[in-house]
Amino acid sequence: MAVTVQSITPTFAAEVGDVDLGQPLSSDDLAAIRAAFTQYAVLVFPDQTFSDESHLDFARHFGPLETSILGVRTDHKMRLAAHMADVGNLDADNRILAKDDRVRLYQLGNRLWHTDSSFKRVPAYCSILHGRSIPPIGGQTEFADLRAAYDALPEATKRRIDGLVAEHSLMTSRAKLGFTDFDSAEREALRPVPQVLARRLPDSGRMSLYIASHAGAIRGMADDEAKALIDALIAHATQRQFVYGHRWRVNDLVMWDDRCTMHRGMDFDDQRYKRDMRRATASDVGPTCEQMGLAVAAE
Repeated sequence: MAVTVQSITPTFAAEVGDVDLGQPLSSDDLAAIRAAFTQYAVLVFPDQTFSDESHLDFARHFGPLETSILGVRTDHKMRLAAHMADVGNLDADNRILAKDDRVRLYQLGNRLWHTDSSFKRVPAYCSILHGRSIPPIGGQTEFADLRAAYDALPEATKRRIDGLVAEHSLMTSRAKLGFTDFDSAEREALRPVPQVLARRLPDSGRMSLYIASHAGAIRGMADDEAKALIDALIAHATQRQFVYGHRWRVNDLVMWDDRCTMHRGMDFDDQRYKRDMRRATASDVGPTCEQMGLAVAAE
């Protein structure tokens, strides 16, 4: 049976059925998933049970795999393999992280609107998150469609942001929560990188905003003006008409296009409920500035 795609809204987010991602995919099934991904940007695959390695095998269809940024810090004991980002609330022994645990405090940044790996010179193409253990209440994930948000901008704003380049750093987003516990290796790995504010998607041809809580300065713009512009764009893009909220079920797998969406995790009682969430992330084809034909010097 061919892959089934059922839209959640007419243009943003869809459920995909009649496919077992733990098994090798046919070329037709993969082509159908790619086409749906280009159209909807967020895909939900219910009831997927597989190993971490099968999860990674599926992600490899979409590009080179990223390694977890948590691995930069040598004193951190990893719960999962290096190519798997651990975005739950468990330590290496599968116990709930203590309230003052550094990793828990760091992970709270996932509750800000963000785009995965925009703080890397070559950012993410897509993220693929599997829910192994889900809290019974809370913990939803919200997604914002940055293509529709761009389309709805006034023409004057589109002209204003054309060609602008922002500096993205994980330290920028974590500073908004008062988190500054980075060692020297992390500070070197997380130096700000340039990313365009608006980009054209090569597969669909659509324009999209490219914004996140990781964005700080804008090159050639005063800091106060840059902050006001980024804040205004994020507020615009996260209006209800652009947002899909996903309530997780055990063994849901959700993949999203990091080039044209933002997302955030919603609050839950992380001192009471276990949340085991495992994410594979495939890299984009190159830096956003290069993709948009902008020559940008490193700073």
